[in-house]
Order: sequence, then structure tokens, then C-alpha cells
Amino acid sequence: MDNYYKPEGQTDLLPHLDEAPEMKHAGFWLRFAAYVIDAVAVYAAVFMIALILGVSFSFFDDSRDEQLSPLLVLMYLPIILYFPLMESSAWQATLGKRAVNIKVTDTDGNRISFGKALGRFFAKILSAAILYIGFFMAGFTERKQALRDMVVGTLVVGS
Repeated sequence: MDNYYKPEGQTDLLPHLDEAPEMKHAGFWLRFAAYVIDAVAVYAAVFMIALILGVSFSFFDDSRDEQLSPLLVLMYLPIILYFPLMESSAWQATLGKRAVNIKVTDTDGNRISFGKALGRFFAKILSAAILYIGFFMAGFTERKQALRDMVVGTLVVGS
């Protein structure tokens, strides 16, 4: 980048492209607050879908197991799609993340693809499988990354 002509004594007018802007990483509690907001919104939507479809959440009702499978998929599809669609959108954030002013980026600060956001969503399973330690890692890693962020190469930053 320093190969252009610059008269002696003149200040550097061209920005250095290799210098990334400073990003403030979102820690565990801010991310947790965003998740609580999202959980309320998403599970309220699932509850409404269940009411519309007439699905019972009773664990004791075995009489409709065969009929429930497609309905359960239909009910939980919004949850599966909500996080990746929102995090890969122009907002780069779910409603909860927007409420606390954070967003999901790749490690260079760019918007992530739907595929990466979907991988990040399913990496939650890995974080949960190890006694939720993968989520708590966001409070202790240098760039405040949870395990799922490390798996797919994302950051959660303040905007």
C-alpha cells in the first residue's frame, strides 16, 4: 500500500486497507440478555402456532404421536430458521441482539452467510452437550467467542 507517490512532508491521505476497525466484543451477559428477549419472542410464536394447529404440549398424551411428527417439525421450523435468517440479514442480528445493540459478524467484521449462520445455530448442540460450557466460554475468551463462534468463525460485537 505504500507504493504510491507521496511528496515528502505530506500526510498520508489514503486509508490503510489492512487496518481493521476496532471491534468491541459482546460478552456473556449481553449475549444472554439478547437470548432471553429472543426466547420470549420465538417461543411465544411457537406457542401461537401450536394453538392454531391444535397441538398439545402434554407429555402424557401418547395417542397422537404419529400425527405430531410433521406438526412438531412445522412448529419448530420457525425457531430453526429465525436465528440464521436474522443473523445473515442486513441487520446481522436477531430482535434480541438488536435490542441490546450487538450483531454477528465473521472474524473480519463482515456480514455472515446463511450457511455460516445455520452452522452457528446447530453448533449450539455441541455447546449444550458439554454441560453448556460452550456458551460460558464467551465470558472467558479473548474475543468473547462462545464455542459455536469458534467452530464457524464468527464474532458477536457491539455496533
